[in-house]
Amino acid sequence: MSLTYSNLPIPADVAQALTRAADEGQGQSQRLALVGGAVRDLLLHRVHRDPWRGLLDLDLVVSDGPSELDHQPPAAHRLALALQAQDPAALGYCHFHDAYGTVELELHGVLLDLATARCETYPEPGENPVVSPGALEDDLARRDFSVNAMALVLEGSSGQLLDPHGGLADLESRRLRFLHGCSVADDPTRLVRGARYGARLGFSLDPASLEQVNATLAAWPWRWRHGDPPDLAPPALATRLRMELELLLEREPWRQALALLQAWGALELLDPALQADQHWRRRLAWAHRLGLPPLVALVAGASQPLALAERLQLPHRQHRLLAQLVELRQRLEAEGPTAGWAVSRWCTLLEGHGLSAEAVALAIAAGIGPRRPLLRWWLHWRQLKPPLSAADLIAAGARPGPELGERLRALRAERLDQERL
Repeated sequence: MSLTYSNLPIPADVAQALTRAADEGQGQSQRLALVGGAVRDLLLHRVHRDPWRGLLDLDLVVSDGPSELDHQPPAAHRLALALQAQDPAALGYCHFHDAYGTVELELHGVLLDLATARCETYPEPGENPVVSPGALEDDLARRDFSVNAMALVLEGSSGQLLDPHGGLADLESRRLRFLHGCSVADDPTRLVRGARYGARLGFSLDPASLEQVNATLAAWPWRWRHGDPPDLAPPALATRLRMELELLLEREPWRQALALLQAWGALELLDPALQADQHWRRRLAWAHRLGLPPLVALVAGASQPLALAERLQLPHRQHRLLAQLVELRQRLEAEGPTAGWAVSRWCTLLEGHGLSAEAVALAIAAGIGPRRPLLRWWLHWRQLKPPLSAADLIAAGARPGPELGERLRALRAERLDQERL
């Protein structure tokens, strides 16, 4: 299949600048190809955009020819340098990454990720891969699903489709198929990506891939297991997993995506309690309503939310919020039955040292404690002030000091207890 610039998802000025830089800066022995989601979405008649910024986002692979010298910079770096020399004003920014021979840049308002074609092997399941130079076909073979393992080789004014793994047939059948039998073991975050694609595109996991998921999770090939120290978890069970989950929860149809993960048994990657959780929809819906981070609300349903937060390396503020939730639950359990409590007693508990209003909101979302008083505190009670201010009391003859504070608290309690529970 051949497509001209008018068919490609890449603006003509960007495509022409890239191919001209490739010809001038790297020689005829190399190939420049559009790869990944942009090709998939083009064949689905969709536009591929960056999920965070909404800009046109394209991945390109530059493959080295056999005659290239070892001392030369990676092919992607040479292409970026040629673009800079060709028209410096056209580049919004340009960041080189030496570890993987990649470059992030903005060209004529389009986000481009340039990568040098590479092979990769996983020293252990879930660890970061070891990469080495490779051909374009090698680069496609390291990807997650067949529908993402197609390329449009840019030649002159057109693009030639390269589909070594049958991605086009899978697109037509609306199925997600892993490229090899160790896909999930090598990188379990591929499951989260699969749920994102499934929710967004309406695709299903093909039977052989689902069997691989079931077999891999049953065998649990990763050295780290639930209950082990969180900081020992491999990247694909830790920070990379968090990044994929954030994308899923904040940029995708999360209800459908999480339902797919649960149907595949994949929430086991996070915590067995989350795999069995029947309340995550309600919890996340409340979190959205109350302005809470969705990933925090999901983690709140884990058997050990603080351990999971540490493993995923949630930001300190989110980790602290979960710690406050645990503290609030412990305080409620220590108090015993709360029926008949006065409003002022509820306020004393919920405004106690070490708790925040956001923690109460998370407790509402998580269904911890009786919802009615917690929700009334969140919506109304916490805003109520004493009928008299400190200045009023001082004007009436009171002296500043601890007694003044006690009097203000007593006046506020009297006002609170006039409220309906």
